[in-house]
This record gives sequence, C-alpha cells and structure tokens, in this order.
Amino acid sequence: MHVSLSKVTKSFTGRDGKHTALAEVNLEIASGSFVCLVGPSGCGKTTLLNLIAGFDRQSSGQVLLDGEPVAGPGPDRVVLFQDPALFPWLNVAENVGFPLEQLALSTDEKRRRVEEALRMVHLYRFRSAQPHELSGGMRARAAIARALVMEPKVMLMDEPFAALDAHTRELLQQEVERAWQRTGATIVFITHDNREAVRLATDVVVMGTRPGRVKLSLNVEQDLPRPRDPYDRNLSLLVTRVARELQIEIEKIAREESDDRPPPQPPVPSRGPDFGRDI
Repeated sequence: MHVSLSKVTKSFTGRDGKHTALAEVNLEIASGSFVCLVGPSGCGKTTLLNLIAGFDRQSSGQVLLDGEPVAGPGPDRVVLFQDPALFPWLNVAENVGFPLEQLALSTDEKRRRVEEALRMVHLYRFRSAQPHELSGGMRARAAIARALVMEPKVMLMDEPFAALDAHTRELLQQEVERAWQRTGATIVFITHDNREAVRLATDVVVMGTRPGRVKLSLNVEQDLPRPRDPYDRNLSLLVTRVARELQIEIEKIAREESDDRPPPQPPVPSRGPDFGRDI
C-alpha cells in the first residue's frame, strides 16, 4: 500500500499556547518499502505515525493510502508500540488471535492465521504459554505475530525494540525483516538507533524539529538481507551521515533551550525530498 503525505501540518493547543508538531510535511512511502523514521525527541515521529494509523487528524494537508484519504483506523493498518501489551489472562495463541474476533472469519481460517503467524516468528511451540512465562524478546515476537495475523498492508512500528538488550534486538530485527519480505507489507518504523535504521530500511527519513519536518531522505542501496558486519563500510558511511544530520538538530535544540527568547521558526520547505535523490 502506497502512503502519501502532502503538505501535512499538525498543531496542538496547550497551556503555553499553540504548538506545531508537524509543518508542511511531504513524504512518499512506496508500496512494499521499509521506511525508518529517525530524529530528535519532539520532532513529530509518533504524531506522523498516528496520522497514518488514523488515530488522529491533521490540521491541514492530506494523508492518503493508495490515493484515498485516511478517515480513521482500519484493519489494513496495524500499530506496534514499545510495550507488547499482551493480555495476561490469555495464552500466546489466544493473544495472537484476539484481533481476529472482530472479523467475520471461519474458525478454521482464524486457526490457520494464528498458526502461520506463530510459525513466522518461531513461537508455535509456545502457543499455550502464558505471557509471564515468556522472555521480553518472546513477548515482543508475540506482539509481532498479533500484527501479522491481521495480514495488514501497512505496519506502523513505534520503537518496538527500545526496551530490549542488544542481542535480542538483533534477533528481532531478523524476524521483522523476514516477515516483511514474506508479506510484502509497507513498514514505517520509528527508531532512535541510527544503525538499526540503516540495517533495516530501504529508505531512512531524518526528521528535524521545531516544527517537525522532513529534513533528509536517504535510499539504502544494498541488497537484502543487510550485511550484519558492524564494520561494513557502506553501512558505516550511511550511519555517520544520519548521525551528523541528527547532531545538527540536537545542537540547534540545545541552543534554543539555553536562550529565553522564543525560538526562531525555520523556513518551511515547499515539498519534501524524493527517495533516492540524495545518494
């Protein structure tokens, strides 16, 4: 499913006045691509995800799915958060199959989908286990299976591995990569880990802040699966470039916060960069 954001602005009104989370964001996410969003805290990454999910509405502009405006949440999109949020009174298979209860499917079809999703994340033998019997990584895999069981066209992932150790993150990166290649879903993945972004993505989008905007878009021109060598030269060059752009944003925020004057508003670009034009 193709995702398109055209001149999207999102503003909130709080006790301290109006705050613009996103300003004139233009972004094209090709069907079947794996896009990682990186940027400093407060740049609007989660807000952007919520707009695509249909959890919130933009103040102006358009959010389109295959050319149709997003009117609200739908079964064609699923969202994974940092907390797996499994129901403690249900076993793994019941947790994974829970979203299917809202769909008009036969019992056999539900069973088939649950089994396939569990096998995809290598949890089938733990289908009868309770959530408290699982490790943190296994709970995260169960949450991925619960998303896959819906056979979504778009998967929206908001730092799903942030609370996990490095080794478990590496294993889950491989699981997500395999699931993406098998399903062909469009994935939008938020991370603060530059190397994780380059490791997983077909395209890395660097966001600037105050207000939130697309600052840079990089196409990761490497065959899949990505090399896992942390010293791979091509990956390291991309990681360094992303880190450099983020450092500029972080330093800008630090300067603004050390000054009691209102922060200057940066010029708003007329359109976002196209994937693949930058490298």
